[in-house]
Amino acid sequence: MMGSKARKKQMWSPQPLTPLMEGPDPEMQEEGGKKESSWEAIREWFRAQKGLPQGSNLSTSAYGSNGSTIPAKRQDLRLLLGVLGCPLAPIPQASEPVYHPMPHIKDIPFETSTAHYIIQQYLAASGCLKQQKGNKNMYASGMVKMVCCETEVSAGRNVKTLGTRSGESGCFVLWQMLPGMWSLELVVGGNKVVAGSDGKTVWRHTPWLGTHAAKGPQRPLRRIIQGLDPKSTASLFAKAQCLGEKRIGDDDCFVLKVSADREAVMERSEGPAEVIRHALYGYFCQKSGLLIYLEDSHLTRVETPENETVYWETTIGSSIADYRDVDGVLIAHQGRSIATVFRCGELSMEYTRTRMEEVWNIDDVVFNVPGLSMDYFIAPADIYDSSSAVQSP
Repeated sequence: MMGSKARKKQMWSPQPLTPLMEGPDPEMQEEGGKKESSWEAIREWFRAQKGLPQGSNLSTSAYGSNGSTIPAKRQDLRLLLGVLGCPLAPIPQASEPVYHPMPHIKDIPFETSTAHYIIQQYLAASGCLKQQKGNKNMYASGMVKMVCCETEVSAGRNVKTLGTRSGESGCFVLWQMLPGMWSLELVVGGNKVVAGSDGKTVWRHTPWLGTHAAKGPQRPLRRIIQGLDPKSTASLFAKAQCLGEKRIGDDDCFVLKVSADREAVMERSEGPAEVIRHALYGYFCQKSGLLIYLEDSHLTRVETPENETVYWETTIGSSIADYRDVDGVLIAHQGRSIATVFRCGELSMEYTRTRMEEVWNIDDVVFNVPGLSMDYFIAPADIYDSSSAVQSP
């Protein structure tokens, strides 16, 4: 554990990523260079797991121009990065500060006032209330290991489990500047995912999808609220409701919930994909006051070209641990996320459930990096070239 005095004396230096091949993915060029939506890419992955033939009206993202398939390991990696690479929180951060007592508490529902009290305790436990001056920006770097565990396929009464626990290791660099600006570079298995926000637009670039903007309100990166920035986490839960208590491992926790309203989820719908709901649950330890578990559930309804209604539910649960002091603020340096993607038809008894996981470790965190400016977070010009944005899952 490094104390705040020792941290101030440490000289900051940039941490470069492993050199990668820049430009379009050669395999994507061989596949015909068709630019598809994220939902089409995920759908093709599930088709490959089920062993179904390719439909004439569906995306050819998993197939080459000569009919050959992309290696299964590469498909697994694309699914991992699509789901766990750079997911967003369900709602924007609150614009108002949450560091003061809630006024007119008699007019506020009990669940809301209780949640506000828990957030105040969280800010105190993490050291944020002791800071006389807030941190203007942040740099963090770390390592990740992603594993595609197994896929369960059900066709009526028959259920089969597939999977080889294929996994890849990688690293990431994250920059943040308040309010609402961040930039992430994540490299896993030779693939680089870049995402960011200039405070107004959230965007993402992958070698197989290109660059696209996320629809709907500007929302924070989920990695930031996984114990990296307690103030951002507190702002996100500013209007939460307390659902009660629940035990996580050996710890008794208070459970807080925030969710996107109907208008917000409608803004995020795109073409055949309609977002039904997106909720986030935070589990705050009663003993330490810190956030130790984060879970979100995202449900989308998709109309297929065959006029079939299919529901996709993505659930990500993250254990957050190893809090260390960085300039007087407790920052989580270790965690594990388990994601489940569940697909089922509206009328069919068939379903598919895929489980994947990510283990992450933080190597370095630096606040108030000299020279970091707003220019670093400018969105790529090509996201404004297309007439409509592509919805990211």
